Amino acid sequence: MKRFSQLAIPYIIWAVLMLVLPLALIALYSFTQQGNSIISFSFTLDHYVKFFTDPDFLLVLWRSIVIAIKTTVISLLLGYPVAYFISRSSERLQNILVLCITLPMWINMLVRTYAWIGLLSEGGIVSQILGFFGFEEVELLYTEGAVLLGMVYNFLPFMILQINTSLCKMDHSLLEASADLGGNRTQTFMRVTLPLSLPGVINGITLVFLPAVSSFFIPKLLGGGQYFLIGNLIENQFITVGEWNFGSAISMIMAVIMMLLMLAVRKVETRNQGGKE
Repeated sequence: MKRFSQLAIPYIIWAVLMLVLPLALIALYSFTQQGNSIISFSFTLDHYVKFFTDPDFLLVLWRSIVIAIKTTVISLLLGYPVAYFISRSSERLQNILVLCITLPMWINMLVRTYAWIGLLSEGGIVSQILGFFGFEEVELLYTEGAVLLGMVYNFLPFMILQINTSLCKMDHSLLEASADLGGNRTQTFMRVTLPLSLPGVINGITLVFLPAVSSFFIPKLLGGGQYFLIGNLIENQFITVGEWNFGSAISMIMAVIMMLLMLAVRKVETRNQGGKE
C-alpha cells in the first residue's frame, strides 16, 4: 500500500502545479487590485460588482448560456438516435462506426473549425448547394447559425460516445423480458432503454455544455467577432485590454457556474441510480 502511495506522489505534484496553483492565482487576481508597486495588492470585490452591474456583461453571459443550451439540445437530439443505431449494430459495424465518429477528433479542433470557414463562405460548397436549390443570397458565415453549427459539429461526438457506452453496457435480457411481458417497441424503449441510458445522457450533456458555454475560438472564427460570448470576453480582458484582475473574476464566475452545474448533474444521476443524496 505504501508503494502505491509513493507512485501517486508525481501525479499529486503535477496536479498541484498544473491545476491547483493556476486556479489559486486566478482566485487571487479576482479578489485583488494591483497597487502602485508590482508586489502591492489590495483586497476588493469591485471586479465582481462591475460584472454583475453591467448589463452588457450580463447579456454576454446570458447569450453564452443560451447557445450552450441550444448546442446541448441539438447534440442530444442528433446524438441519441446515432448512438442507439450503433449499439444495435453488429460488433464489427460498431467498431467501424465508432472509428468514423472519433476519426475527425484526431485532427485539431482549431483546424476543423477553420475548414467550416471555407465551407460556409460566399462561393463555398454549402453556398453552391443552396444556390442550386434557389437560395442564392443566404448569409451563412459570421452568424449565430454558423457558431451553433461549429459547436454542434465539434462537441457532438462526446454526446454520441457517452450514450453509446451506456447503451452497450445495458443488459439486453431486460429487453427480452419486456417483450415477454407484452411490451411493444415504444413501451420497451420508454420504460427500459431510456432510463438505463440516462447516465450516458447526463454525462454527454455535461461534456457538451461545459466546453460550449466557455468556448471562445469557435465564435471568434465562425462569428467573425460579431458574436461575442463569455469566452471571448475573458480572452479579450487578458490579451487585448490587459485587465487580468477583471478577467480572473469572470473566470471564477464561470468556474462557479460550472461547478454548480456538475453538482446538479451529480444529484440527478444519484437519484436515477436510486442512491441517497
